[in-house]
Amino acid sequence: MKLSIYCAALAAICSTLTATSSLGDPGDVVDKSFYPYRDSVPTAEGLSVGMVIDQTNIASVKDSVDPAFAEYISNGWTTIKVGETTSFELHPNYVKATRDHMNNVKLGEQVGEITGSVAGRPFPQEPDLDDPRAGEKLAWNYKFGYNWGDNAAIYPFYWTYRNLETAKAERQIKFNFHFLNYTHRVNQEPTPAITPNPSNLFRAIYVQVLEPFDVKNTQLLIHRAEDDLQRDNSYLYLGFQRRVRRLATGQVTDSFLGSDLMIEDFEGYNGRTSDMEWKYLGTRNVLLPFYNHNEMTLDQETHSDDDGYQVIAFGGKGGCFPDITWQLRKVYEVEAIPVDKNHPVGKRVFFMDAQTFTIPRTNIYDRAGKLWKSFLIGQAHPDHHLPINKGTGVSIDDSFMMLDVQAGHCTTGQFKGQVDPSLNPTSLFTVQNMRATGK
Repeated sequence: MKLSIYCAALAAICSTLTATSSLGDPGDVVDKSFYPYRDSVPTAEGLSVGMVIDQTNIASVKDSVDPAFAEYISNGWTTIKVGETTSFELHPNYVKATRDHMNNVKLGEQVGEITGSVAGRPFPQEPDLDDPRAGEKLAWNYKFGYNWGDNAAIYPFYWTYRNLETAKAERQIKFNFHFLNYTHRVNQEPTPAITPNPSNLFRAIYVQVLEPFDVKNTQLLIHRAEDDLQRDNSYLYLGFQRRVRRLATGQVTDSFLGSDLMIEDFEGYNGRTSDMEWKYLGTRNVLLPFYNHNEMTLDQETHSDDDGYQVIAFGGKGGCFPDITWQLRKVYEVEAIPVDKNHPVGKRVFFMDAQTFTIPRTNIYDRAGKLWKSFLIGQAHPDHHLPINKGTGVSIDDSFMMLDVQAGHCTTGQFKGQVDPSLNPTSLFTVQNMRATGK
């Protein structure tokens, strides 16, 4: 009998050790997720720092470039200058929150359900092609990522509408964009959540148009619930109407103010996890637009602020391509197919940066499976940017291009991103503020 009890106890201990081993050492898993370049950086045959990829050599390195951008280079529309791969380390508090909560996070039965995610990266483990929900886990890592930190502002933000063939700048809109996380906060007090929060919001986005006059004071407010299965509440204020109205669900996939972007495109993907069917396609080393802003070619003619800050310059075909360097980085390729069969997009293919979980490159296909649009969001290191961003651990959205290849048109974005909580009081993210500002 004593022998039986001993054997049972030994079996239980072995079972526990096996389960713990299968999870891996939490510290090791987290370190691999957040510091992929600690021991080495990716390399590729024929690729070297400082080289310029153009029509003459793209064929030899095309495996390091996403297929749409490789085609643009082959067509002679643009080139890529290869920069040194550097670490974009997120804030230590976000890393700690990941370590503290990772073993409590679980997916629910249906897409959009998750439990145990308080703060940090929900699933820092490496994705597995044999895991049918690996793409969904990566989508949650993006949603609860450290993009703009706990709150920040693009203040101001310039969008320019351009003809790809003639390079004519048809229109320019000057915005302020503001972002605020109500929950999953790790750095700016209060943490981990703002209270009271009666609507149980996860995040809010507020947009105000500053110029030109015909759309001045147009405002957009998006409230995203903590519960992913709950639809966003979105509001639009039009200056000439002088009233706030609710946005219908379908309007988030319309052209926003005549640009090549829809509201769902913001930040790479601005929708719910439950709005898409997610598929992990694999891990690759791919060139992505990561750089140090202060070392790039800056726009010498326009947008120089009183503090001397200058935005990224653009060139290439149509003036659609930012003049920046690209880094060879570890990337998760993820496919997202809309659940709604009436959605104008057939699928999106995201190239998620494995360290920051930003989405610097997205290729968007129409319902017939043809390439429709191509989205680029340049990522600047916070320590080589505005002084207020230094040490924040935020990968700074710093330039963008949305290229509609079917229409021969693009919209470009030039940023002054600021991780400054004083620019983002909770009172800014209310319908009452929209009415008051609109008067």
